[in-house]
Amino acid sequence: MGLVDVFSTLKRVPTLLQLKRAMAPMPDETAGSFAAWVEANASSLPEHCAIVFEEQEINWREFNGLANQYANHLKSRGINRGDCVSLMMDNRIEFLALIVALNKIGAIGGLINNNLTGRQLAHCISVTHSRLCIFGAEVADAVNSVRSDLPLAEGDDYYVVPDGDHRPSLNWAQDLPAQSAHASDENPEDSANNTIGETALYIFTSGTTGLPKAALTSNRRYIMAGGLSGQAGLKLKPSDRIYLCLPLYHATGLLIGAGAAFSTGASMFVRRRFSASNFLPDVRTHQCTSFVYIGELCRYLANTQEKPTDLNNPIRSMIGNGMRPDVWLDFKKRFAIKNICEFYGASEGNVSFANLFNKDCTVGMTSSVVRLVKYDVDADEIVRDANGFCVEVDEGDPGLMLGQINEEAKFDGYTDREASEKKVVRNAFVEGDAWFNSGDLMCTVDVGYTLGYPHYQFVDRVGDTFRWKSENVSTNEVGEIINGFNQVKFCNVFGVEIPGTDGRAGMAAITLHADVAAFDLQGFSEYVHRELARYAIPVFLRIQPDIEVTGTFKMIKGDLRKEGFQLGQVDDPIYVLRPGLNEYELFDSPYLDLINKGEAGF
Repeated sequence: MGLVDVFSTLKRVPTLLQLKRAMAPMPDETAGSFAAWVEANASSLPEHCAIVFEEQEINWREFNGLANQYANHLKSRGINRGDCVSLMMDNRIEFLALIVALNKIGAIGGLINNNLTGRQLAHCISVTHSRLCIFGAEVADAVNSVRSDLPLAEGDDYYVVPDGDHRPSLNWAQDLPAQSAHASDENPEDSANNTIGETALYIFTSGTTGLPKAALTSNRRYIMAGGLSGQAGLKLKPSDRIYLCLPLYHATGLLIGAGAAFSTGASMFVRRRFSASNFLPDVRTHQCTSFVYIGELCRYLANTQEKPTDLNNPIRSMIGNGMRPDVWLDFKKRFAIKNICEFYGASEGNVSFANLFNKDCTVGMTSSVVRLVKYDVDADEIVRDANGFCVEVDEGDPGLMLGQINEEAKFDGYTDREASEKKVVRNAFVEGDAWFNSGDLMCTVDVGYTLGYPHYQFVDRVGDTFRWKSENVSTNEVGEIINGFNQVKFCNVFGVEIPGTDGRAGMAAITLHADVAAFDLQGFSEYVHRELARYAIPVFLRIQPDIEVTGTFKMIKGDLRKEGFQLGQVDDPIYVLRPGLNEYELFDSPYLDLINKGEAGF
């Protein structure tokens, strides 16, 4: 332990104390919302830039006024406190303004992945009992295709937001900007009545099939996330600018990214989607001093051709999740990043971690009460002792992370109460206690002087969910969809590692019906592309004569994960969906060699 390490940590004590005060428990009735931040910025920083997007720039006064027009119009349409309005749109100014607008009147924004179609999309709108659907012109076709499945009135309950010059004339949807143009741009009275305990957003945690779950996000959670990110993590000032290219329908982009700007008055440079080739030119042109990342994004940047000018950028800090240790140090050095604030937290959970001391390769520390317990990955269950209680792992060993549920760490869960209860571990250490099951394996790690606060590393997902392309993929839900193909008898879905990528790629072990003479590869390919989001489509298929199950009829995944797509260990035929292609093809040794070398394009 060096003196530099000690002094560097001690310098961050004031930030830690500030954060502890901010996170002190407050009653649900306490006044507060993230919309109040926007109103405060409009008052104190009216002419200061809020958002730069494509050829547009909008200041805080203008942004707040736009949100007010939307809010006041929706209020006149009968949208009241507690009502849900579905939002589906690319990253752009209007999307952020609508989120703020709904928050001002106490309504709930149902944030829909703009890649979803068909059953998944219809389900997201229906399960939240949305009163209206507001969508961007860029996704009009997807919304149109599910209108017959929705309990919304044609012409009244749909609003379209034009995309630049793209202004579709739809006889079944109203033009929102045109309809709200004459509404008041003053703060609605409802805004002053918002409380931190109210639900502000529904953020869907899966979105891979027709059964996504809507996680409840309160004003309290948004305020804590935005404050943590902007004030403690990135240490932003109004003069800073955040580079924001992550989807705003996800918590990382919206709560951590936009929340940091809302809470500090810093401005945002917003892109529709990430582009590795445009990243540094954008950062330099718009003088972005921080950015919000996911691990996959950083890996893409790290794999671009290195240039001496990489060091020439204004970025001093970044915040995000999923930065793997094999990328972290090289990335930090290559782009001269001084501060990486990795964080961890589930959308529906009650526990968050943050790397506030700027220690490398760690998700940081937490103020929540957490325990790491032994987990049997093959049996897919928590290990309990002879008394029926969970068993904590030894220091440094990976274990399933549980977060204690109490008044200071509430578990909001999902709109689906049954799904919420499945995430709670009861009688874990004493009779009557309750803990949030994160579904993640984590371990403690020695990172030097930390004032006695343990630091943690993310290890892996367990159970029925894995991460691919920065999205959570539910194996059960994907399997249910694949089982709907007429030739499939059973399907066992799991994640496999591909060298040079983050997360796990999907692989499906399939047993066909006995009367199937030949697998319809083309038909199956068309089916999964129609029924699943692109990131949820399995990369590999393995055709098995039988599916192995436990004595309680749970499908066994352990051996399948170990064997993966290694042809030397598998006698069954394996098919692969190559990047950029739409149809599976037989997997062979030359392509396996490319994958193992990290040269297959994943």
